[in-house]
Amino acid sequence: MKTSEKNEIIELFENHFNEKVKTFEMLPVSGSYRQYCRMQNENRSVIGALNTDVKENTAFLSFSNHFLKSGLPVPEVFAVSSDLRKYLQEDLGDTTLFGFLSATREKEGFSENIVSEYKKVLKILPKIQIIAGKNIDYSVCYPRDAFDKQSMMWDLNYFKYYFLKLAKIHFDEQALEDDFQLFSNYLLSANSGFFLYRDFQSRNVMLKDDDVYFIDYQGGRMGALQYDLASLLYDGKADIPQSVRTRLFDFYLSELKKYMTVDEEKFTVYFKGFVLIRIMQAMGAYGFRGFYEKKEHFLKSIPYALRNLEYILKDTNLPVELPELFSVLRQLIHSEVLKDIGQVKTNLTVSITSFSYKNGIPSDSSGNGGGHVFDCRAINNPGRYEEYKKLTGKDLAVQEFLEQKSEIGIFLNSVKVLIDQSVKVYLEREFTHLSVSFGCTGGRHRSVYSAEKIAKYLQNNFPVNVVLVHREQQF
Repeated sequence: MKTSEKNEIIELFENHFNEKVKTFEMLPVSGSYRQYCRMQNENRSVIGALNTDVKENTAFLSFSNHFLKSGLPVPEVFAVSSDLRKYLQEDLGDTTLFGFLSATREKEGFSENIVSEYKKVLKILPKIQIIAGKNIDYSVCYPRDAFDKQSMMWDLNYFKYYFLKLAKIHFDEQALEDDFQLFSNYLLSANSGFFLYRDFQSRNVMLKDDDVYFIDYQGGRMGALQYDLASLLYDGKADIPQSVRTRLFDFYLSELKKYMTVDEEKFTVYFKGFVLIRIMQAMGAYGFRGFYEKKEHFLKSIPYALRNLEYILKDTNLPVELPELFSVLRQLIHSEVLKDIGQVKTNLTVSITSFSYKNGIPSDSSGNGGGHVFDCRAINNPGRYEEYKKLTGKDLAVQEFLEQKSEIGIFLNSVKVLIDQSVKVYLEREFTHLSVSFGCTGGRHRSVYSAEKIAKYLQNNFPVNVVLVHREQQF
């Protein structure tokens, strides 16, 4: 986020609440180009969003207003900028369903505690699809108002050009195109008069105060019920065991029957078709972000998608013949190249520490004898000024001082060049640990700011684990 954009979103907060922002924190980027930040003071914590795609924002804001009026658990929107590119929304914390799943699974396996959270989600999903979907304004949908023929062909061609071709999978283009036409026509024969969330997956469900909340539904449109259920249950890295998927599928159907009559056999056959197109859409995204944009962490999802694809191919008998499509999909699940590309070849952990030179350079607990140590003392020191002495590099006032009245940006750009070189080599050679330390006089301002910025930079650009410690703040 540019300094001017940061200032504008802070101004939006301060004008709306008539309060000053005390701390400003950029949140990690995801698969979209939207940027999020957290702004806090003694009274509140708010999420700020920046997105230059005004049509997408319009859809999100309209849907949010409708869902809130319908009593659905979505974030409240507090304020919107006049250019519709920035808005403030309720802070629902940091715990996504995927985060909870991952942490709980390490201790308990895929336990009933996880199943219980999924059931909360599936209890609300029909309300989103049916009740809220009845009177929603589909005219604001972007880029299409329905998951129609055009939308499906976009997804299928996305898969073809950004995954199959980049993964060097052989296919007869005309035969595959013919199968795409038949496949999309079949899916379009399903009842599609419902709200389709579009990206209904575990990272877009927040857990807070024992309740579930829903975010990132700006891609919503009219469509079939099965698509969102397929998105959730075959969410790649969530890696839900098949026995649990079956239980959750049955639970959803029992909830759905509270709102409408369901032909279970017909619903199930369509469901498997929508699982296939959802997996292909996701693989297109992995290919675009991973193969094309070279963002390696997207490639880590490929093995999960391949496993899901292998299962669904064994268990699917669609009422249309799709020989070239199924030939391509079978090539994918047997591709040793893809399995190798998708594997995480290292478990590199980067330990980032801020410290005071008065207390010595931090020791390296990994046994490697140390790593990069960067001296921040040549940077203009906010700690010399009374108004900043009790603050740290995590406070907005200190961040603004460093960004506007020092050469911290030039310093960190040089740091990134050196760290990039080390991280790339460490990943290639399968090393497991790198330490990076930032020191200044008191270990409160310049070093803390630098450590925070580099930690976020590495998290967003490399498949590494980052451990961040502000040593002097622990005393």
